[in-house]
Amino acid sequence: MPAYALLILPAFNRVYGESSVRLTRSELAVFGARALESPVSEVTETVIGGLPYITFETLAPLGEKDVAALSNLSSVYALFGIEGELLRPLPMRPLDRLSSDLITIQKYAGKTNEHFTKLLLNVTVLASDRPLDARLSVFDPLCGRGTTLNQALMYGYDAYGLDVDGKDFDAYTAFMKTWLKNKRFKHTAETVPVRRERAVIGRRFNVDFAASKEAQKAGDTQHLSVVSADTLRSRDFFKPASFDVIATDAPYGVQHGSRGSSGLSRSPLELLAKAIPGWAALLRPGGAMGISWNTYGGSRDDLGELLASAGLEVQEFPDFEHWVDQAIVRDILVARKP
Repeated sequence: MPAYALLILPAFNRVYGESSVRLTRSELAVFGARALESPVSEVTETVIGGLPYITFETLAPLGEKDVAALSNLSSVYALFGIEGELLRPLPMRPLDRLSSDLITIQKYAGKTNEHFTKLLLNVTVLASDRPLDARLSVFDPLCGRGTTLNQALMYGYDAYGLDVDGKDFDAYTAFMKTWLKNKRFKHTAETVPVRRERAVIGRRFNVDFAASKEAQKAGDTQHLSVVSADTLRSRDFFKPASFDVIATDAPYGVQHGSRGSSGLSRSPLELLAKAIPGWAALLRPGGAMGISWNTYGGSRDDLGELLASAGLEVQEFPDFEHWVDQAIVRDILVARKP
């Protein structure tokens, strides 16, 4: 059977780097089941020339479509066909349509590792009935300073976010305005108040831009919309069945705290229990919701029950649990809306 080798991208974060090979194995299993034409087998971690690789086999040779899909694995650096003792590089064709500094340039305490954010978005999209290369609408209801939103924009998706922290909202809007200006993209950007019954209930940052002059001429523009408000009020700002994908990194609770209607809670499950039904209403049929969370704040079964009670089908995906620090062990759970 044809054999292949994935060279793992070096991680700037040492702790995440120690888990990246195992996490890529799990991610590859999802791609093999949901995105590739040929099943994946004999997946093995190995070292070639002193560098970490994942090797695997397929029943049939990978076609261009499969190679293009695998180009988007969160920690892949290069893909090779194995021919005896030699590695033949295969042409990578990732979806990324914007400069990578959109993801990497922001540095701040508590920022989620960008490789992990990409992994979360990948497996959530693959749980939906939409292909990875479709034009999707992605919502992060706990968006912070926009790492997930920016990854969605990289893929050519439209991105929508909501976060209660006004400082994060201001920092993200300032960053995006500067980034778009520095890249000289044709764009419009404005921040407007959101009113209900004459009362201001939040602020909304709206952006429309084109990735290139050719895209603009063709009418191929992307949309970004971020709201500064309580996530429990998501349905006040977005219509039901608005999004193909919801992907979010929940507050860690023990380390960072999480806010529900009763104030600061050490368990993110309190917030998620109240928020998930509203989020689920915003998903389109066939869409998917992916949540990463600190397992010290609640078990996989606990979160699965919350998703199931909101009418979602929890997916049997492989292990994405990994150690972050002594107070945080992070995992991912993904569910699909029938």
